[in-house]
Amino acid sequence: MINDPDLGRNYYELMKKYQLLSLLLIALTFIVSCNDDEDQDSIIPNAGMISGGPFTFIVDGVADNVSGITVDMTDAVGTNSGFVITNDANEILGLPPDMAALEGVDFDAAGTGACFIWYIRYENDLEGLMVGENTANLTGSFDLSNSITVNRNAIAAATISGGPFDFVVDGVVDNVSGITLDDSNVNGMNTGWVITDGENNILGTPPTLEAVEGVNFDGAGVGVCLIWHITYQDGLTGLEMGNNVSDLNGTYALSNSLTVNRNELTGGMIEGGPYTFVVDDNVDNVSGLILHDLSINGPNTGWVITDSENNILGLPPTIEAVEAVDFNAAGIGVCLIWHITYGEGVTGLEMGNNVSQIDGIFALSNSLTVNRSGAGKLTGGPYNFVVDSIPDNLSEIAFDGTDVVGMNTGWVITDDQNNILGTPPSLDAVKGVDFDAAGTGVCFVWHITFEDGVTGIMAGNNVSDITGNFLLSNSVTVNRNALTGGSIAGGPFTFNVDGTPDNVSGITLDDTNVNGPNTGWVITDDQNNILGLPPTLMDVEGVDFDTAGAGVCFIWHITYGDKVEGLAVDNNVSDISGIFQLSNSIRVTRN
Repeated sequence: MINDPDLGRNYYELMKKYQLLSLLLIALTFIVSCNDDEDQDSIIPNAGMISGGPFTFIVDGVADNVSGITVDMTDAVGTNSGFVITNDANEILGLPPDMAALEGVDFDAAGTGACFIWYIRYENDLEGLMVGENTANLTGSFDLSNSITVNRNAIAAATISGGPFDFVVDGVVDNVSGITLDDSNVNGMNTGWVITDGENNILGTPPTLEAVEGVNFDGAGVGVCLIWHITYQDGLTGLEMGNNVSDLNGTYALSNSLTVNRNELTGGMIEGGPYTFVVDDNVDNVSGLILHDLSINGPNTGWVITDSENNILGLPPTIEAVEAVDFNAAGIGVCLIWHITYGEGVTGLEMGNNVSQIDGIFALSNSLTVNRSGAGKLTGGPYNFVVDSIPDNLSEIAFDGTDVVGMNTGWVITDDQNNILGTPPSLDAVKGVDFDAAGTGVCFVWHITFEDGVTGIMAGNNVSDITGNFLLSNSVTVNRNALTGGSIAGGPFTFNVDGTPDNVSGITLDDTNVNGPNTGWVITDDQNNILGLPPTLMDVEGVDFDTAGAGVCFIWHITYGDKVEGLAVDNNVSDISGIFQLSNSIRVTRN
């Protein structure tokens, strides 16, 4: 107990001052705390503006980095900062912390599309700022600047127009012209031109359009060429003659293609006859000769008259000149009338030569026969047989002997060179001949009338070896045709071996000339080893080429006779024995 009044009073005053000081200290602490909260709440982030770009890159496996971006920090506010990279859906792809990290980003690795670069300022309460999130989901105190666009484009080729071009392979230079190039969307480093065949084998790589228009397509022979424009990046390999487009490796794009058809000459088709004249003292002229010239495409035309061995007897310039020829003056035998189409520079087209001596580019039409005889008249045929091991006999041949003159008669069968293959004694014997056994080729059946003393009528001789007084009738033609496999179109097909079934489609078969008793399909590898034998086109289109692995397959149509052997899976086409014929092939590339 404090008894001293002064000491007690002093103590009381001191305690009062202490309490007042404590209250002031508490109040000051509260005020400072409140001021801190007010300062924290008063910071409103501002990202300001960024400039640079827009940037446009090609996705080609080469790193693509941005540069030259600047940030205007004049009005920038915020405790934290960085960069945000989004796609065009505002999904966050990356969060470079600073400019150096931003300029180190490889935008090529993102593939094709568009990216956006943003600058961000934010406070510690920001949530959702992470890769995989969307900027629409950010919460807290932050601000995004304007964005800079980064376009990541695929390489693009031009669009070309012109043609299709149709030329005749006739020894005259053929150049394309009028090709136009729309390169408004081209974005590759290098450009050029590629000329391929119909199966994309590279025939040439002209560097410019002028070089393309300088190419002589006549020199390539008959077939189809395709013209392409190419855009590519550095490092492309395989762009060279002899390769296939499928051999190109690198970043490139091809334009659409223009077609160049290199057509062979056609001699047209002629109609009339056959003509049969009796060698006497009367003039014999052909008439009613018709030329169907719709398909004739050569620069020069004319007519050729040959004997049965193709020796040239005359070259009438017009159809009127042909119809003025007196065939009686040629004596007994056979003449053939042809129409001819030919290019510049042809030599050997002259009387006394053989057709085989004509040199250059030319085409003959079908021929019409002029028989100069007095040995009766044959009717029937022409006969068209397929050499397929099945006997082929003449069943409808008939003979009119009204005008026959001579003491002796018989029959002669020759080849198309007038070599005598047989001398059947009667018409029934002729009908019993198996022409299939003679193999492919052409036979002529004649009736012969001759006087005593004639020699040389025997197999192995030529008609020209017959001596004495004789006459041959008109002939009946027997064509012994080889099997034909037809023509197929479609593809070529290119697949990726990826475990997904790969089937061909759109294949068509032109079986107009298919003439065998049996048909089917063959799939081989590029060494002609037989991988499959689908019986129908539907079965071909059901084949899964993905299961064959990487490599090349060929699809063929086959026609074959009854006695074929070796047509089996795991054999080679060379193992097939017997009579058969394959069509052209369609290539299937399995990458």
